[in-house]
Amino acid sequence: MSEQIRRKDSFEIVPLPREKWKGTPIPMRYSTTEYMDVAIERTEEGFLVKMEKKPFAEPVTHTPEEYDFPDRLYQEHWEKAYAWGVLDGGEMVACIETCPEEWTNRLMVTELWVHEGYRRRGIAHALMALAKEQVRRERRRALILETQSCNVGAIAFYLQEGFTLTGFDSCCYQNHDLERKEVRLNLGILYNRKPQLTREDVEIRRETEDEFHATEEMTMRAFWNKHHRGCDEHLLVHKMRLSKDYVPEISRIAVKDGKVIGCIMYCRAWLKKEGETMEILNFGPLCVEPRWQGTGVGKMLLEETVALAREAGFAGIIIYGEPDYYPRRGFVTCDKLGITTADGKNFDAFMGYELVEGALQAFGGSFYESDVFWNLPAEEVEAFSTQFPALKKQYFPGQWD
Repeated sequence: MSEQIRRKDSFEIVPLPREKWKGTPIPMRYSTTEYMDVAIERTEEGFLVKMEKKPFAEPVTHTPEEYDFPDRLYQEHWEKAYAWGVLDGGEMVACIETCPEEWTNRLMVTELWVHEGYRRRGIAHALMALAKEQVRRERRRALILETQSCNVGAIAFYLQEGFTLTGFDSCCYQNHDLERKEVRLNLGILYNRKPQLTREDVEIRRETEDEFHATEEMTMRAFWNKHHRGCDEHLLVHKMRLSKDYVPEISRIAVKDGKVIGCIMYCRAWLKKEGETMEILNFGPLCVEPRWQGTGVGKMLLEETVALAREAGFAGIIIYGEPDYYPRRGFVTCDKLGITTADGKNFDAFMGYELVEGALQAFGGSFYESDVFWNLPAEEVEAFSTQFPALKKQYFPGQWD
């Protein structure tokens, strides 16, 4: 064991790419002196199920060799799996693998393992924290997994992590699992939909100078690890205010209980064709503090500022945004408006919104945004980020890189 990992909490979790780690065996082994006894009794009214911890007559050990299909990373039936792990000298000593269950909108932990010599160092807790963050990022309704009724150590850990029993399968592994005291238990953390905030709950207004730092810090938390490891949107917010193209009259922040929980920042942009130019708008970060995401704050910011932009006489808004969100707010892909990027391209994330009906479509042309969006060098982002509480960079499924 390396000296770094020997020290508690001194370990690094890294992605385990499918192309390199597919098929890697996971040597699941454990010993136990107890089990959760599952008893099913048929009654006139139905069934009575009882589950309680009991001692084995003598210790029981389970090893990979006793199973026909030992655990491996990226098995074929987990088509959308993603794995992280801890390495020591290039050797995997811990891992977690997750896979979305799309039809139920749940995320499954398909593998979680820590080598015996590396346990009680917080590694399993840190790995599970990644799965919980993936649930939040993807807005899944539950985090689920399976374990065995005889793996009481794992059960205790999962309960401590917030899981609860959601079901069981008394013949998953063999037809006499009840007698073998190895029943599949289904555990889950259920995430209830957040209550929607109302306009009375949130103050939406122009930002003041003494709120600049708070807005940037909120933006950093909102975008951290979203599109790539870390983010640069907090520096973009800072630079937008200094740009001649910034439109503070339309930009807004959302404030709740005296704290900045959201923002939308607008800049001038242009459509150009055959020597003609139309001034329009685009916005940079539209973001909400992670705690308040999914509560309607982003919708309120967008609706209020769209109304302001229309009153100010702008013909439309062009953005690069999330294709699964903005069409619900009235945006359409720019190919429907006859508009391309400056280099003549179109794609789902390139969208527009007409403030004056038919105006963008009638003009068409190519889209040009402010130079401020392209002036975010990595070295400057790193230096600027030191002003805020440190956040850990990590890879997640769906990032651009």
